Formats: sequence, structure tokens, C-alpha cells
Amino acid sequence: MEKKGSQRYGTLLQHPLLLLLALAIGFVIMDPFKMGPLGHHDFKPVKHDLAPFKQVMENWPRDNKSRLGSGNLEFVDEVFGPESLEFDSLGRGPYAGLADGRVVRWMGEDVGWETFALVSTSWSEKFCARGVDSTTSKQWKHEKLCGRPLGLRFHKESGNLYIADAYYGLLVVGPEGGLATPLATHVRGDPILFANDLDIHKNGSIFFTDTSKRYDRVDHFFILLEGESTGRLLRYDPPTKTTHIVLDGLAFPNGVQLSKDHTFLVFTETTNCRIMKYWLEGPSTGRVELVANLPGFPDNVRLNEKGQFWVAIDCCRTVSQELLIQNPWMKSVYFRLPIRMKYLARLVGMKMYTVVSLFDENGEILDVLEDTKGVVMKLVSEVREVDGKLWIGTVAHNHIATLSYP
Repeated sequence: MEKKGSQRYGTLLQHPLLLLLALAIGFVIMDPFKMGPLGHHDFKPVKHDLAPFKQVMENWPRDNKSRLGSGNLEFVDEVFGPESLEFDSLGRGPYAGLADGRVVRWMGEDVGWETFALVSTSWSEKFCARGVDSTTSKQWKHEKLCGRPLGLRFHKESGNLYIADAYYGLLVVGPEGGLATPLATHVRGDPILFANDLDIHKNGSIFFTDTSKRYDRVDHFFILLEGESTGRLLRYDPPTKTTHIVLDGLAFPNGVQLSKDHTFLVFTETTNCRIMKYWLEGPSTGRVELVANLPGFPDNVRLNEKGQFWVAIDCCRTVSQELLIQNPWMKSVYFRLPIRMKYLARLVGMKMYTVVSLFDENGEILDVLEDTKGVVMKLVSEVREVDGKLWIGTVAHNHIATLSYP
């Protein structure tokens, strides 16, 4: 009796085009000459937990007036990749963590921006200060030396500024600034590879995210591309100077925000396009719940005075992306094609624009603001509502945006 395998190979030989196609696919998958954008990378895409595209997009409200696009560009080419923005207890600011490794503070028109803090003893103007090029690939090889401050939070009582730095972990600096002191660089003996954002509990504990155990910030695109879930939510306790794992197995955990009464916190999972809730008190203590599925990839989340949550979103997901996510083998083949990554990304619709959305604590959408044409920002990282104004940060551009609100 003839074996099925022999029949299959016979079919291929009888149809040369099928044989050539099979060989071409095999060549792409193996990529022996490392011609594809992932040629020198051990690429291991996996299927991950993403809500169906149609379900999310059909129920997502649109801002037909693109109101965010009417915002103002502030401090153009004066700040470089200001991901997170803060104001101290005296109302001074904004403070911003920059792509060149500094935390800076706005001192008013007469003085301008001043360097408030550094996260690395190795920081020098010669190696780290690249101005507007700080947000480009020219800075990447210097990031580990210079640092990359991401999340910023002031402790209201002490005036200390806590910093989540992508390479130096969790740090703190006093009210007068200076060189920040490292607090947490490891947990259970493992390095904190990608500290991202933080918030401070009323008992003094600091909750912060470690985005991946495999990739650092420079390689963050691989976290999204693979769908890997090695991220963690961590907690640092100042009295004991110990760091604890609160949650693990997270897909690109990013922004963190405690509720107004501190009974729970919310965090974003960028890869899975969603906001999650973790209960700290009450009958649901320790439980994780879905707050909302999103149309795009969320970054930081911040509280306003009413206890509502502003979420920064790089929008939007596409049908092509979902097809690749649901079929990791397709993703493995597609991203090994000998074509530059930016073109492969565009072909599946990865043309981002900015969306910011306001949620209540139950995940109900209260407002959506869009900048579909990228007038103010093409990529957004954080939204802070302060005294009737939205302050909007970005990891990718050299300015801050503001918008009167409501």
C-alpha cells in the first residue's frame, strides 16, 4: 500500500508551481542568509488573549470632530520624548522624564527647563545629550548607559519623586533633585529588565510594572510582535526594602494607577489592548478583572480629581493584525520576508494615530478624543488632567501637547 506521504510528494512533483511555492515558504521560514528583519533574532510568536476585533470596534465611540487635533504644541524641540508628566505638591511643573536619561522641570518663561534628576552615575552630556535625536535610533545604543526614565510619581507627604526607569529599575530622588537612589533592580534574584510605570499606595508601598523578562525597552517591539507574556506587576515595600511579585504572566504590562480610595488599581496590557483591575481590599482582594477592551495599544493611565481614568491609546487595531495574532505560524512567515520592518508593518495597517479615552471605575466610556491626522501627536503615552487642562506626553516626539478640558 502506498503511503500518504509518498502521495503528497508525488503531487508536488507533478505540479512544479506548488513545489516552488513550498520551497519558497521553506526558504522564508529558515531564512538561511538572514535577509529578513528578524534574521538575527530568535523569533517565537505565540497566540495571545485578544478580544475579537469586530466586537471591540463596533462598540467603540468615535470622535468625529477629532477634538484632540485642536490641541496646542508646547515646548517644541525643548523636551525629548516626555513619556510621563508630573507636578509637585507646590504646583510646580511639569516634570518630565526624557529620552536622553534626564528628569527635567519647567521653571517658567524666565528660566525655562532645568535638569532636576539623573538616574545613572554614568550620565554625561557628551554621550547622552543628543537633543532632538534622542527620540531616534541614534540614542538606542546609549540608553542602557544614560537611562530612560518612564513613569514619574511624587509622594505627596515627603515630596520625594519616584521614578520607573527602563534600565535602572525603581529609583527615588528627594524634593531638591540630584542623582536618584536605586530602590529595586531585582526581584527573587531575577533582574528587573524593563521597569515602566508606577504608583504609590497610601501605606507607602510602590506598585510598578516590569514589562518583560525577555526584552528591554530598545527591543520592546518584539514583545508586541511575539505576543509573549512574561511581564509582571511588582510591589516595593520601603520599610523592609523588599520587592514582591504581585502578578506575573502579563502581556506587556504598562501603565499603573491606584483608584481614588486605593481599594484597587488598574493597569494596562499593551499587547492585549485592554485595561485590567486588581483588587487590593474588600471581598474581591487579590482578584484580577477586565475593565475594558480597547481599539488600540494602551500606554499609561492616570486619575483625575473625580476618580476617573484617562488612558492614552495608540490606535487602531486592524483585521490583518488579528489574523496574524490568531495564527502565529503566519506571523512567523510574514515577518521573515526580506522586506524592511516598517513596510511589513504598513502592509498590515499599522499606521498609528492618537486616541485618549476617559473611563469610570467600572470601565464605562465617558469620553473619547482623537487626533486622526496626527496634528498634535501620532503616538501618545500619557494624559494628565490638571486645572481644566489636559497635559499629554509622548515617548516618540519632542514636545508636549495641551488641550483645554472639558
